[in-house]
Amino acid sequence: MSSGKKINGGDVLIKCLLEENVKYMFGIPGGQLLSMYDAVYRWGREKGIDTVMFRHEQAAAHAADAWARITNTPGVCFGTVGPGAMHLVPGVGAAWADNIPVIAIVPQVDIALQDTFTLQGNLDQVALFKPITKYQKSIRELKKIPDAVHKIFREATGGRPQPVLLEIFPDALIERVKEEDLQILSAKQYRAINKPAISKDIISKSLDLLLSAEKPLIVSGGGVTRSGGWDEVQELAEYLQIPVITTVMGTGTMSSRSKCNLGVAMNNAIFQATSQSDMVLALGCKFGFSMGHGKSPTWSKSQKMIQVDIDPTIIGRAKPITLGIEGDCKIFLKQILEEVKKTKEVEKREWMETLAESRKSVIESKINVASNDEIPIDPQRMIKDVFQFMDDDAILIIDGGNIAFYALEQIDYYKPRKPLSTLQAIGMGHLGVSVPYGIAAKLAKPDKQVISISGDGAFMININDLETAVRLGLKNLIYVIGNNSAWGMIKVGQEFGYQKRYIDVDFPDFDFARCAEGFGCYGEVITDPNEITPALNRAKNSGKPAVLDVKIKYATPDVLMLLFSLGVYFR
Repeated sequence: MSSGKKINGGDVLIKCLLEENVKYMFGIPGGQLLSMYDAVYRWGREKGIDTVMFRHEQAAAHAADAWARITNTPGVCFGTVGPGAMHLVPGVGAAWADNIPVIAIVPQVDIALQDTFTLQGNLDQVALFKPITKYQKSIRELKKIPDAVHKIFREATGGRPQPVLLEIFPDALIERVKEEDLQILSAKQYRAINKPAISKDIISKSLDLLLSAEKPLIVSGGGVTRSGGWDEVQELAEYLQIPVITTVMGTGTMSSRSKCNLGVAMNNAIFQATSQSDMVLALGCKFGFSMGHGKSPTWSKSQKMIQVDIDPTIIGRAKPITLGIEGDCKIFLKQILEEVKKTKEVEKREWMETLAESRKSVIESKINVASNDEIPIDPQRMIKDVFQFMDDDAILIIDGGNIAFYALEQIDYYKPRKPLSTLQAIGMGHLGVSVPYGIAAKLAKPDKQVISISGDGAFMININDLETAVRLGLKNLIYVIGNNSAWGMIKVGQEFGYQKRYIDVDFPDFDFARCAEGFGCYGEVITDPNEITPALNRAKNSGKPAVLDVKIKYATPDVLMLLFSLGVYFR
């Protein structure tokens, strides 16, 4: 690629992605993308970019999603025109619901073949992706590729991060141009990196509200995760002795070693905090299903609220506010900390002590229940053994319905979760992420242990990409399946809401371990709870991706029963 030599659109696209520090592109080959692939083969790998072939585009999009969650940088996925693009939709949609910056790249058919009913043609891909992407860009000329890449990355990462779509016509990919005739900029040359400061007046009002409250509460959400504000939120909470709950997307932003931490999943201690607090500082969170929609009885109608979010359309959307602040959570926390430290540090708060005792009681009760030796295995016992086994810095994936509730109940009882290390497609309630999330997690953090906890229904959805994990030679990647032969959450709904009139919720017995071995993984079936930890060690030492099929009993999580009692599950 010497000066004066002509390059094609595939070369230009890869050069642009390299400027954005893209390391992996997840997808399946397509004819219109061959010039892109050829650029990767000829020189891209030497520069640090490569493709990762998946066996389904949905899984590829999930992998891009996971990459973004772990690295806090955009993940890139692609699929061929028509069916490839359509297959990306579920994965992109899951990322959209959780505000994850995913770059979806799809080609279009030749301009000359537009509206001719050619193979894979006649699909308005921009319209298809519009509801689940923040921005869409379609280009037909090579010279517009650099600007288009700049625009999609700016949109994906600016403000509230979300997926974007780049559609490229083959004409642009095969066209040739002299390299010096193009201008490809680095990120700092075309988009703002620093976030704006909050006005001193707003910071002062926020602090006054917090200091005047008798029972303040902090909710740390995905906005704290994405902004990197976890140190600041913990420092603020401990200085003022304010209890903190984290949303699922905020998991890890508050250490469980801190007395201020109340955890993630709804339980009696958290319900006590949310319903009795007189002032809530909501940091980068949406009050969705897992947060009781911000409504009574989970939340008090009379409590005041400061809501901080980079996206102004989220503020006051689910719950009335006292003070709405459009801004980056980390910037807000740094500024308010500066002011807080001018006041006297709070040594003890009765409200804080009461909630800490409630949490302690909840934990002791849950661990006692989770320590039983019942057969079939109690799902709570499976979760306990997995969490106790995990490395301190392991990446955790949660995939499924009821099994996700069981996992969230105990998620930080034994070891603190670190920021950017817990993955769950919570916003869309999406199933089937375990296999692709695990693959991307190992590629992003090859030296870390990756463990997925999944239901049997969820795991089956993208089971075919176990082959991808094997092909990539991934190790210390362990998939733990809580197998109760049912769509557990839906069965619970039919049990309590429809007098046990079960339909389409039960599965025939399936041996996931034997299936995994067919792909080249390590596989093992576990029926005795005392074999869970030994099996995890065997999986870890197998030198292969591992699948543990744990036969658990069908049961209803305590969290779900609490939601039933609050009237949240059925509307």
